[in-house]
Amino acid sequence: MSEDKQNLFEEEENILKISNKICNDPDYLENPLLEHLKKITGSYNLLLKQSKKIVKISDFQQKMINETSEKLEGEKRRALRAQMEAEEERRKAEKLLLNILPKDVADELKLKGVAEPVLYESVSVMFTDFKGFTKVSEILSPKALVEELDKCFTYFDSLMDRHRLEKLKTIGDSYMCAGGIPRKNSTHAIDCILAAMEIQSFMEMMKQIKESQELPYWELRLGIHTGSLVTGVIGEKKFAYDVWGDTVNTASRMESSGTPGLINISDTTYEIVKDYFDCEYRGKIKVKNKADIDMYFVKKIKEEYSMNGEGKIPNKNLNNVLNFGN
Repeated sequence: MSEDKQNLFEEEENILKISNKICNDPDYLENPLLEHLKKITGSYNLLLKQSKKIVKISDFQQKMINETSEKLEGEKRRALRAQMEAEEERRKAEKLLLNILPKDVADELKLKGVAEPVLYESVSVMFTDFKGFTKVSEILSPKALVEELDKCFTYFDSLMDRHRLEKLKTIGDSYMCAGGIPRKNSTHAIDCILAAMEIQSFMEMMKQIKESQELPYWELRLGIHTGSLVTGVIGEKKFAYDVWGDTVNTASRMESSGTPGLINISDTTYEIVKDYFDCEYRGKIKVKNKADIDMYFVKKIKEEYSMNGEGKIPNKNLNNVLNFGN
């Protein structure tokens, strides 16, 4: 019990006792206790008023507590909402970063603030380029041209993860990717050729559809070369994961020296994949600003490594080779 309530209780007891005595006195008006009763009654009323004030103050304090609690809950909800929005923005930013950079490189950049250049001893680089692009682009509207390019490049993109390749860039109507980066493996040359076979099959299908509709179509030159190169991230506002070295230049020459609809590879790449693919030797081909290079056309997957021996789709034997090398 609080001290104020204890005082009220004691004053009530005193008032009752004195009142009983006065009531039993026939001459109560002359009773000296009457004056005392007036005094303690005044004290009781004062205490009662103070007690009511305390109750009122307690009610006010409770109201303030409730209002403060509501404000805190509101702030908590706003903070949680802001945190969720910030997390969503972080996810969007990370997704955008992963569309630009390989995950391993993006993780290094976030952790260190910089991605160190890396030298790779063996990487396979693929270039593609559309034959007759300029001629067809003169016929198509800008919208139709971009839609056709997007249709092709989107399909090429869909092959990258499946074949463990890294898309590097598109330059106009040229598409560039590589195997063996940023994670090293020993099957990158095979991976590149399997992706190249799917790309050329897709382009042949598109050609047949366009021909049946009497519409213009593109054919595709495609070249692959294997060798060493350096990878790195350049730029500050716009990051770019890129590769440098003679391997890149030679791969580009494989594409420009190729034939539409076929897969042209260098002798270096051929020596790596010759046990798994049937290839046609082209001889030494003149290359701009380089010595003559032995080149080969990839014809099909070897019978023992292809589904039903047709040479188009890898079978369990080749998949085991790919799994072992990664």
